[in-house]
Amino acid sequence: MAYSQRLIDAFTYAADLHADQTRKGTGVPYITHLMAVGALVGEHGGSEDQVIAALLHDAVEDQGGKRTLDAIRTRFGEPVAEYIAACSDTDVHPKPPWRERKEAFVVRTRTACPEAKLIIAADKLHNMRSLTVIIRREGHAVWERFRGGREGTAWYHRAMLEALGTAWRHPILDELDDALAVLHRAESDAAQA
Repeated sequence: MAYSQRLIDAFTYAADLHADQTRKGTGVPYITHLMAVGALVGEHGGSEDQVIAALLHDAVEDQGGKRTLDAIRTRFGEPVAEYIAACSDTDVHPKPPWRERKEAFVVRTRTACPEAKLIIAADKLHNMRSLTVIIRREGHAVWERFRGGREGTAWYHRAMLEALGTAWRHPILDELDDALAVLHRAESDAAQA
């Protein structure tokens, strides 16, 4: 399946929206995360709408809330907007407290449609892989960057894996489970260092 001009437009829109954003504490341009999530969705059989939503999955949370979601709906259609809404843990600014927001997102993820679950799973998979690399490089200092800290982040990863697996089976869940195990090993190794 070839992608259309819509995908190129979505990539450009995502790059513009997140132009000044970097990955937490790394200086790495944020668009790299969006590209990785989009690639994972595409590699796991996602439709063009799902890949577009993957490229824009953080736009509502980080770049304008409901106003941005409305712009995405107008520009890329209702299915893309619905997937992004399902992937967003908030659409308000300032964001609600971290734990409250994440608990509500875990609950909503359990009943999300399979198309949105694939995007959410790809996002969490890339986040876990990236976090593993940073832990191996920096050790426990990394936890200072995360609102949930070490314990909260560990809880959230486990809870999301469980929520995604509720009434949905997909090969990406095995990858997510493997990534969680690798992350825990890296964390354990860092603790012993």
